[in-house]
Amino acid sequence: MSSIRNYLSLIKFSHTIFAMPFALIGFFLGLKKYTPQIKVSDLNSSTGWQDSIISTLSNYHIGTFVLVIGCMIFARSAAMAFNRWLDAKYDAKNLRTAIREIPSGVIKPKNALAFTIANCILFIVCTFFINKACFYLSPIALLVVLGYSYTKRFTALCHLVLGIGLSLAPIGAYIAVTGVFSLLPILFSVTVLCWVSGFDIIYALQDEAFDKENKLHSIPSAVGKTKALRISELLHLLSAAFVIYAGIYGNFGLWYWIGVGIFCALLIYQHILVKPNDLSKVNMAFFTTNGIASVVFSVFVLLDLFLN
Repeated sequence: MSSIRNYLSLIKFSHTIFAMPFALIGFFLGLKKYTPQIKVSDLNSSTGWQDSIISTLSNYHIGTFVLVIGCMIFARSAAMAFNRWLDAKYDAKNLRTAIREIPSGVIKPKNALAFTIANCILFIVCTFFINKACFYLSPIALLVVLGYSYTKRFTALCHLVLGIGLSLAPIGAYIAVTGVFSLLPILFSVTVLCWVSGFDIIYALQDEAFDKENKLHSIPSAVGKTKALRISELLHLLSAAFVIYAGIYGNFGLWYWIGVGIFCALLIYQHILVKPNDLSKVNMAFFTTNGIASVVFSVFVLLDLFLN
């Protein structure tokens, strides 16, 4: 049991909360497109909206739903474990990260690499059983999420690459159901790209000095804390713009716009929390605020899909 906890800690499993809700949005968007006649109002009055979702899944795509969740878990686990394996020597030198599992000796590097390979294989197997489009695109997805780990060695735009990796969640889940690309889930993917890139810049503020000393690249180490926060604000402004445009394009209703309001308010709140000369609340801004933002927003999108 302790070994399992160590690997869950290695991959920061709790951080799955960032992209998973957007994967659910992509999945249910695809499901509603595939079965547009399914509405709560069409069901027997004795059943609730929760039963409608379960009924829809049971009748059409319960297997695909499980496989999509598997893809999310395996791809992210592979990416995080690979990142920890590749960065072990830097983590050992950084006081903030020296307690991580590999530099502290809790998990051996070779075991972390084996864990990465196993999760890559499981991810590809899941895509094989979903549909051909997902299977053929799976190597590209892995290239992006694994390749991110190298980017800090040569470009300050590494935050955007991380954003691209997580942005695959909504469009990937949509393709899992429909087998095709569509503009609406792509708009949600761009929302995720800007949102994740913005809050990763905030998180990287903690390592500005360390990155400079060790010739690692990040936006804070390239332009300083103050300008980095301005860039993060711009990215989050773009994220808000895309989520608003997605609502207009998708002709969403009131529930969606309540979710947008909360999501945008939490984007603003994290920038109130973090100042160039005060990084004491970075973890609250990074994990708590963004975790709540993704979960709450996805709940309101799903309510809109099934109640309108």
